[in-house]
Amino acid sequence: MEYIKEFFIAYETYFQVFISAILGFLIGWDRSSKHKPAGLKTYTYVAVACTLITIVSIRSVESFSNPLIGTRMDPMRLAAQIVSGLGFLGAGVILKDGLQVKGLTSASMIFFVGGVGIGIGAGFYGIVIFATLITFVLTKIGLIFEKQNISNINISLRKKAK
Repeated sequence: MEYIKEFFIAYETYFQVFISAILGFLIGWDRSSKHKPAGLKTYTYVAVACTLITIVSIRSVESFSNPLIGTRMDPMRLAAQIVSGLGFLGAGVILKDGLQVKGLTSASMIFFVGGVGIGIGAGFYGIVIFATLITFVLTKIGLIFEKQNISNINISLRKKAK
C-alpha cells in the first residue's frame, strides 16, 4: 500500500494532466457530436493548458519563494490570468447573425473546461470530476427539455396555421 502512495506522489503531476486531458476530451466529444465549431481538440487543449499553467503557478511558489529574504508569491496568480484568456477565447466563438446569437454554449463550455483544468492542476480531483459529471448529466436532461419544448412550439404553430 505504501508503494502505491509513493508512486502516486511521484507521478501526481502526470496524473493531473492525464485526468484533465480526459475530462476536456469528453466535454469536447459532446460538442463535436453536435457539429459545433469548438470540439475535441479545442476542449482538450484548453483543459490541459489550464492544468499546466496552474501546476506551474503552484510549483513555482514552492521553488522560488523564500520567506527568509521576504520573497513571497501568490500560488494562484498565474491561474487567475487564465480567466482573462478564456474570456478572449470564448468571445471568439460567439457569432451574431442578425438577431440570432450563436456560440454562447461553446463559450461557456470553454470557460468551464478552463475551470476543470485549473481545478485538476490545483489538485481538487473529486470536486472537478463531480462538477463535470453533474454538468454533463444536467445538460443532457436540458437537451431533452429543449427538444420537447421545440416540439410543443411546432405543434402549436401548426394548429395556428390551420
